[in-house]
Amino acid sequence: MSSTFTRRITLAAAATAFTLPLSACGGDSDDPADRGADGGAATHTVKTVMGEVKVQDAPKRVVVLDTDALDSAVTLGVTPVGATTVADKAPVSTYLPEAEVKGIEPVGLIGEPNLEAIAALKPDLILSSKVRDGKNYPALSEIAPTVFSETTGPAWRENFELHADALGRKNEAKKVVSAYSAHVKRVTGALGGPAEAKRTTFGFVRFVEGADTRLYLNDTFVGSIYKDLQVGRPANQDKTGFSLDVSPEQIDKADADVIFYSTYGDAKKAKETDTVGGLLWKKLNAVKKGTAFKVDDNLWMLGTGYTGAGKILDAVEKSHTSVTR
Repeated sequence: MSSTFTRRITLAAAATAFTLPLSACGGDSDDPADRGADGGAATHTVKTVMGEVKVQDAPKRVVVLDTDALDSAVTLGVTPVGATTVADKAPVSTYLPEAEVKGIEPVGLIGEPNLEAIAALKPDLILSSKVRDGKNYPALSEIAPTVFSETTGPAWRENFELHADALGRKNEAKKVVSAYSAHVKRVTGALGGPAEAKRTTFGFVRFVEGADTRLYLNDTFVGSIYKDLQVGRPANQDKTGFSLDVSPEQIDKADADVIFYSTYGDAKKAKETDTVGGLLWKKLNAVKKGTAFKVDDNLWMLGTGYTGAGKILDAVEKSHTSVTR
């Protein structure tokens, strides 16, 4: 491991927002054939997992039914009129810029959208995924053109491209991807460059109320960001799949040079309190060297898009910078 990771910091105020000032503009299609015979709004066809869907080139009343679609819309300069939330009375997002989500109407829970509330907003586009809302697709399609991705999580890049196509923001999307690539390169450099980053193993631990503790593998949002940064991974976590689930008595399997960890639900019920206070946790290399950092679960688990990913990159860079001062 790099000798620069020698003391612990707090990530309470870690990340600065990864946002791009995007001006509103129309769609990418100028083909007269895509304009209605009555001179109405231009349209284009989007290829989705549910088949081809014709949407307006520049939809103005967008409803999003999952966090990745919300991230995509805001990143591309579109403020949805409605969005689902992770829990009743929960905010639409805790990591996206407040000004960018102000006024968005809640339309039920993720996976359990309120169809009447959606219809009342008179959307001209609905974004979600088959894994979340496959059963609701016929009803949603009756309300407005509905664009589904296959799934969420590690497919966030592909989903972003789909969302950008549906929103008529493909040109803006190219700028976002380019900015993210530059951001990754900068953070990898801050870690000492690709070779040094590869020698330092990174893990992610999530304490979950009502379930075993999860050590996140490569086929996850976090795993994809680690791959972008070219950091090393512990052998037992450098695998395809979602997570390696462990009990408090097996937390030694979380060993890594650097550990980021978060908690879903009550810390005591999620076993975080007892585990982090236990001897096995204190014996982990990252804990002994002060490179185990508690982070915001909402960001690291729900920030599945370019703005969320940018904030995570900032958190990684700030943690490294702080321990090397």
